[in-house]
Amino acid sequence: MEKKSYSKKILELLGSKPAISVAELKESIGQSYALTRSLKGLEEAGLVKTHHSDQQPYTRLTRDGKRKAHSLSLENDKGLVDPSWDGKWRIVLLDLPEDRKSEREGLRYLLKKAGFILLKNSVWISPYPFEHLFMNIKKDLGLTTEIMIIVSDTLDPETEAAFSEYVR
Repeated sequence: MEKKSYSKKILELLGSKPAISVAELKESIGQSYALTRSLKGLEEAGLVKTHHSDQQPYTRLTRDGKRKAHSLSLENDKGLVDPSWDGKWRIVLLDLPEDRKSEREGLRYLLKKAGFILLKNSVWISPYPFEHLFMNIKKDLGLTTEIMIIVSDTLDPETEAAFSEYVR
C-alpha cells in the first residue's frame, strides 16, 4: 500500500468515528513505517490531531480533516446513497460571507460532486437524497445560519420541467 493509500485509509476510518486510538489504527491498517509517516503527514497538514492520554494516544479529525473525509466519501466508487429519484427535490441555500470564501468554495465543490445544480446565485437543487450529508456538514462545521436545507416533493411545473432531465 503506498503512502497516499495509507492517508486515505486513515481519513476514511476517522470519518466513521469521533476518534480512534493509534493502536486501533495500527490494527486496522497494519503496523508499518508508512502508517507512521502518513499519520505524521496528516497531522502536519492540519487534517488530524493526535492526543496523548494516560492509557494510549488517540487521533481525531480536525475541521479541515472532516471536510477532506467528506470529500473522499463523495469520490468513493461505491455510492453513498441510492441515486434513484424518490420524487423529492433537495434545495440547499448557501450564504457564507466573503471572509469565509475557502469554506464557501469547499461547499460548492461538495455540492457539485453530489450532483447538485446551481439554480440561482447560492441556491442549489438536486433530485438525489444527499440532504443528510449536508445536514452533517452543517452540524460538523457549525454553519447553523449559513446553510438552509429544504426537501420538497413539489416545484412549480415550469421549474420541474426544466430540471426533470437531471432525474435518472
